[in-house]
Amino acid sequence: MFKYILKRLGSAVGVLFAASLLLYILVINSGDPLGDLRESNAKNREYLMQQRIDYMNLDQPWYLRYLTWLGGVGRCFVGSCDLGKNINGVDVGDILANAASSTLRLVLLATVIAAILGISIGVLTAVRQYSGLDYIVTFLTFLFFSLPVFWAAVLLKEYMAIGYNNWLEDPEISIGTTIVIGIVAGLILQMLLAGSLKRRGLTFLITAVFVPLLLQYSLWLNFYRYPQMGPAVIVVLTLLLALSATAMTVGLKEKRVLYPALITVVLVLGMYYATFWMLETPSTWLLIIGGILAVAIPALIGKFMGGRLSKTAASISALVGFVGGGLTVLDHIFRAWPGFLDLKGRPIGTIGSSTANLGGSYWDTFLDNATQLLLPTIVLAIISLASYSRYTRSSMLEVQQQDYIRTARSKGLSERTVIFRHAFRNALIPITTIAAFDFAGLIGGAVVTETVFGWKGMGDMFNTGLHAVDPAPVMAFFLVTGTAAVLFNLLADIVYALLDPRIRV
Repeated sequence: MFKYILKRLGSAVGVLFAASLLLYILVINSGDPLGDLRESNAKNREYLMQQRIDYMNLDQPWYLRYLTWLGGVGRCFVGSCDLGKNINGVDVGDILANAASSTLRLVLLATVIAAILGISIGVLTAVRQYSGLDYIVTFLTFLFFSLPVFWAAVLLKEYMAIGYNNWLEDPEISIGTTIVIGIVAGLILQMLLAGSLKRRGLTFLITAVFVPLLLQYSLWLNFYRYPQMGPAVIVVLTLLLALSATAMTVGLKEKRVLYPALITVVLVLGMYYATFWMLETPSTWLLIIGGILAVAIPALIGKFMGGRLSKTAASISALVGFVGGGLTVLDHIFRAWPGFLDLKGRPIGTIGSSTANLGGSYWDTFLDNATQLLLPTIVLAIISLASYSRYTRSSMLEVQQQDYIRTARSKGLSERTVIFRHAFRNALIPITTIAAFDFAGLIGGAVVTETVFGWKGMGDMFNTGLHAVDPAPVMAFFLVTGTAAVLFNLLADIVYALLDPRIRV
């Protein structure tokens, strides 16, 4: 494996070198970096031109300029990167650091959301092949995949930002609208749960009645301006998660898995009261450490109590602890929401990654960043989600035709065990490749998204450099995206061996 990794890294260096040389040549020949100054009537025009020539080393041949840039990149291996200066004499390394923090935050969140939802939908549609749900999801995934990014972004700005902000000033939903929403929710839920006609009808009826009542009750509580949850809701939700996760994996009769999960629910309640005042004014490090403990402690409990099912018990307990910790944080976010609305009357932002000079507490800053992040994340996620769901569906259908799946069913294993323990793991192998390339691809695709939403990220850096015929920012963009593509592709190959022991390098 070590020799294989070294060999792949060596070939990756060659690929990056050739691609960077080609890109550099294309950028410097795409226009005149002094064009705007040649047409200027400023008295100090000659001085400005000479200053730009010094910044960009335009008095040198192109190959020397490229070798200078390449040498600066090589210095990254000793911790002193020199990516040159842009057309205004600003160090590109500083620009890249600020741009990458914004873009990677956006792309990472979009990738995680798209992968989780896309894979889940793909598995569900494969199990329900040729059902009404399968046809509807197939139509929607192709629709999302075909959506132009800029058009989807404009629609979201119009309806999920401007429209929602206007509605939030005086939240109101008519009874007729709530009935329609309830009917649609009932149709969707009965397709997801499937079963006999009687079960489908009962699911539809309960949902169609419950959802309108819930919406009207939330309006009566003024939930959308003053949201609330509390410990009772957190306990109920984590308890439902513990029961459903255990039932889906090993069944509720396996007490060695069920009991650690239920103990974790009790721990979540204790964690809520123990950290209540600490989370009123938290720090990022406090949340990170708390999140680690919320996963590690339940995982240890599950490992010690699980016996032969220790891995499953640890996984389920860790999941319950993580979700319980997340709900605890969400409760504090709900508590901070009214104050945030007073500070920023129209919460869903459409331009930029944060609001300048907002002020407020830690949670106000958190909510501001989250609301600014919402729309571009949705745009990137829905497009990637289509790829994940289609590839997962195809992979699951192929795996389910294999002999070992038929053998597992003939041995009397439950369908849950066959799907999640035998089929799903092998179906993940091609999905790993998609995830590896999707992350790097989203960084490149963020150019259009960041332009529409006014984000000062890597897309904006690339776009500005390209229009100004300034190779330094463009090459910095390539350095990140190209390296990410190569490394994630290598990581995917390594993960293959972990998913399937038959695969060897």
